[in-house]
Amino acid sequence: MSDALPYDERPTDDTPVHTADLPPTPIRDRNIPATAWVEAPDSLTSLGEDLPDTPVAEYKRRIGPWILWRAGPASKGHARYWAAHQDDLDRAYTLRLFPDGSAEGTGPSGTVHGRFRAWKEDLRDSEG
Repeated sequence: MSDALPYDERPTDDTPVHTADLPPTPIRDRNIPATAWVEAPDSLTSLGEDLPDTPVAEYKRRIGPWILWRAGPASKGHARYWAAHQDDLDRAYTLRLFPDGSAEGTGPSGTVHGRFRAWKEDLRDSEG
């Protein structure tokens, strides 16, 4: 196992990967871009197109049956999270992060969230 690296220093791993092979926990030694995910829907591969520098989404982790990706920086800045149900990639939700630290996105419950943590908890608490 390699040492953990800051997210912006991790090398990109373009090795094709299938949904079943996406790890359940965060990867700390490399980034998997959405372009390497064989089953990636267009809504994910275009996630960062309207953000500064048009970042490609990178895999973050699973939250129960939800697959979580982020386009943009982890710290304050323009970014967007995307999560889809592993069994139905059309069941996808996004959360937009803004440079001032605010956020906006709807979770599986239908609730609009203003904080990333609350949106993540909505995913966690969803019955899938």
